[in-house]
Amino acid sequence: MSSFAEFGNDLYSGKRSIDFVGRQKTWYTVSLVLLVLAAAGLFGRGLNIGLEFRGGSEFQVASVTNFNNFEARAKAAVGTVNPGANVVVTKTGTDTVRVQTEKFQSTTLSDNVKSALAREFNVSANSISANIIGPSWGASVSQQAITALIWFLILVSLVLAAYFRTWKMSMAALIALAHDLVITIGIYALAGFEVTPASVIGFLTILGYSLYDTVVVFDKVRENTQEAIGNGRLSFSQAANQAVNQTLVRSINTSVVALLPVASILFIGYFLLGPGTLLDLSLALFVGIAVGTYSSIFIATPVLADLREREPAMKALKKRALRYQAAQARREGGESAGGDSSSQTGADGDDSSQRDIARVASGGGTSATARPIHPYVQTGPRNQPKRPPKSKR
Repeated sequence: MSSFAEFGNDLYSGKRSIDFVGRQKTWYTVSLVLLVLAAAGLFGRGLNIGLEFRGGSEFQVASVTNFNNFEARAKAAVGTVNPGANVVVTKTGTDTVRVQTEKFQSTTLSDNVKSALAREFNVSANSISANIIGPSWGASVSQQAITALIWFLILVSLVLAAYFRTWKMSMAALIALAHDLVITIGIYALAGFEVTPASVIGFLTILGYSLYDTVVVFDKVRENTQEAIGNGRLSFSQAANQAVNQTLVRSINTSVVALLPVASILFIGYFLLGPGTLLDLSLALFVGIAVGTYSSIFIATPVLADLREREPAMKALKKRALRYQAAQARREGGESAGGDSSSQTGADGDDSSQRDIARVASGGGTSATARPIHPYVQTGPRNQPKRPPKSKR
C-alpha cells in the first residue's frame, strides 16, 4: 500500500509521468476496435430484448424442489399446450422457475399452461403466478428513456460549457459519454445479456458516473493549463497530461470503491437470487463504471488536447514552451559540463602541487610549471626566517 501511495506522489509531483496524451493514437485504436466489436454485436447478433419490451406471458413457478433438467421440462410442458412456442426458462432465487413465452390470446391457454407446469414440477396451481405484459409498456419506457437522455445531454453540454468557458470541453465529455454507452450496449449484445427496464436505468446511471470522473480530470486540466499559459513552461498537451497523471490514483481509487459493492450485488444476484431487477441493474452498472473509468483517463483528455491544440493561442503556447524547455536543457548541459571541467582542473592542480613539493624537497628553484619558488619556501616555512645566534642578539 505504501508503494502505491509513493507511486501516486511521484505522479502528482512529476517525478514519474505516463504519456497518456502523447500516445492518443494507441488509445484511439483500442477504442476503435471495441466500437467495431460493439457494432458487430448490435447489428449482427442484436440485443436480447426482455419480455417488458417485446410483450408476452410470464409464469413464476414457486416452491420447486426438483431442478433436474428444469429447462427442458418447462419447455415440454408449455409445448403440450402451445406447440412451437418460443420459451425462455430461467431459475430465480432458490426455489422458483421463471417461464417466459409469447403472449397468449385467451385466458384459457394461460390456465392450461399453469396446469401443465404444475403437473410437471409437482406443485399446486395456486403457487404459479401468471402475468401478461404488452409491448406498449416497454415502448413507453423506451420513449421516456430516450427523452430523458436527450435532455440530459443538452443540459450537461450547457453546464460544462458555462463552467469551463469553452465548448470544446463539452464536446470531449460528450464524445466520452457516447463512447461509454455504445461499448456498454455492445457488450450486452455480444454476451447475450437480457435488456430490461432495470438495464435501461443502469445505462442512464453510468452516464452520470462517467461524466463525474471526466469533470474531475477536466478541472485539473483547466488549473494546469492556466498556470502553463502564465509561465509558458508547458504546452497545453503537456499540462493536460500532467493533470491526468495527478488524478490517476484518485480515479483508480474511486473506481475500485464503486465497483466493489456493485460486484457484491452482482455476485448475490447471479448466484443466489437469480435473474431479476437487482442482477440487471448491477450488471449494467459494473460494465458501465469499468468502461467509464477507461474513457475518462484514455479518451476524454486526449480528445480535448487534440481539439485545443489547433487554437492559435495554444500553438503560440507550444512554441513558448519548446523554447523554454530547450533553454533549460542547454543550461543543465552547460552546468554539467562546467562541473566536469572543474573536477578535472582540481585534479590537475593537486598533481601540480604534489610535483612542486617534490621539486622543493629535492632543492630545485622552480616548480613543475616553471614558476620561480620563493626563497623562504626553499629554506623553510614562509615568513619564518632563521633566528640569529645568541652572540649577535
